[in-house]
Amino acid sequence: MSADIAIGMAMLIVMIGAIFIGIPISFTLLFLALSFGYLALGDVVFNLAYFQTIGMMKEELLAAVPLFIFMGFITEQAGLMERLFSAFRMVLAPIRGSLYIVVIVTSAVFAMATGIVGAAVTVLGIMAAPIMIKTGYDAKLSAGAITAGGTLGILIPPSVMLIVMGPVLGVSVADLYSAAFGPGFLLAGIYLVYLVARSFINPKLGPPVPKEERVTDIVVIAKEVVIGVLPLLLLITATLGSILAGLATPTEASGIGALGALILAVVYRRLTYAGLKQAVVSATLTSSMVLLLAVTSNIFGAVFARMGTANWVTDAMVSLPVPGIVMLAFVIVLIFLLGWPFEWPAIILVFLPIFYPVVDALRPELSKSFGIPEDLFMVWFGSLVAVTMQTAYLSPPVAMSAYYLKQVVKEWSLLTIYKGMFEFMVLQCIAIAVVMFVPSIATYLPEALRADQQSIKTEEVDDSANRLEEDPLKAGQEQQEEEEQQGDSLEKDPLVNPKK
Repeated sequence: MSADIAIGMAMLIVMIGAIFIGIPISFTLLFLALSFGYLALGDVVFNLAYFQTIGMMKEELLAAVPLFIFMGFITEQAGLMERLFSAFRMVLAPIRGSLYIVVIVTSAVFAMATGIVGAAVTVLGIMAAPIMIKTGYDAKLSAGAITAGGTLGILIPPSVMLIVMGPVLGVSVADLYSAAFGPGFLLAGIYLVYLVARSFINPKLGPPVPKEERVTDIVVIAKEVVIGVLPLLLLITATLGSILAGLATPTEASGIGALGALILAVVYRRLTYAGLKQAVVSATLTSSMVLLLAVTSNIFGAVFARMGTANWVTDAMVSLPVPGIVMLAFVIVLIFLLGWPFEWPAIILVFLPIFYPVVDALRPELSKSFGIPEDLFMVWFGSLVAVTMQTAYLSPPVAMSAYYLKQVVKEWSLLTIYKGMFEFMVLQCIAIAVVMFVPSIATYLPEALRADQQSIKTEEVDDSANRLEEDPLKAGQEQQEEEEQQGDSLEKDPLVNPKK
């Protein structure tokens, strides 16, 4: 191990320790990259930091981050989630465990209209928790359903995390979006099966909504569904549909989504100056945190690689005498464990670039083992990481979803919320295993979309009638040049002019 590699390893260890004791991640990465980098590389580190910053600023894809976050906060201000929850509650009221189902279905649909988590958990806690407490629902199961359902927004598109992950893995965000639908709906389905099964086995855990509180008028139910569900589905179709159909880039679609959310807020008469100001401020703060971390982690990664430490780590891990599947499982377990103390931006932007070369070196072996096309292997791996990252919101001690819920539901203790989340962490681990060993769940939709795009045939149109009339002088000049070229070629031909 050379001196530069040793310095790089020391930088990595100090970085992990500094983050563990609570020092802000972005400033830690920048300070360590410049200080340790100067020690190993000299003045070159400042030029490297400059060019990495400029390169990141030119990444047009990152412009979608603030727009999707703004879209999420506006949809919250517009009260779309409340209307969605109310519509599903009316329809599913007679079923056992109906409130559990309503929470998960509302979360899955609302996740497709926003790429943020905190707002979903908070709004669900405000709307669902009082009704669940009043109806006699189990506190642990209710807390687990709200926190687990609210975190679906980090996985189901338009997830901000997937936008940030795309450049890290070198894959299209549109492919990542299409690959995330299968695992996202799989996870929501596992939640639903578990909650409904528990409610039917033990009706006390999730009784139906009392008859006196049900709405029986079909017209009222239909009106609530039309007003509460259809506009949101139109917004989702315009945003995600344009990306998956190849009609718009994620950046363009984020602009469509932000505008559509504003229009819905105006139509529902929920757009106020105070609400708009709060949405802008919240979106700015969240976006600034993510983008600053993107820049500083890019500098840290470039310095880490320039020292040679990244290649050394890759070679050391690949050279271990273990099968590729075992190494992949080891990487996923490390990401899972990192989700306990760290949030997703730190893992995606700091640690994933370290693991990426290892997984990329194993691509031929793993593609053959799992039957995945090599060009979709990193897309599948990205969806696998995204499912794993869901656990970061449910795993202590960080577990931000627990604190979001505790702020709005004082009746439930933090211990009760943690116990409820643990059950759903087990379900998430099952989903990780399913996506790993049944990769078609993630790769089916990207393959289908690519096949559809390739099947589109472009017709050749005869546009000779639309061409401008050719200049006769220019045509004569071109003909004269062709004759001169033919004459030169004849002179050079040995059969025409043999040497004496």
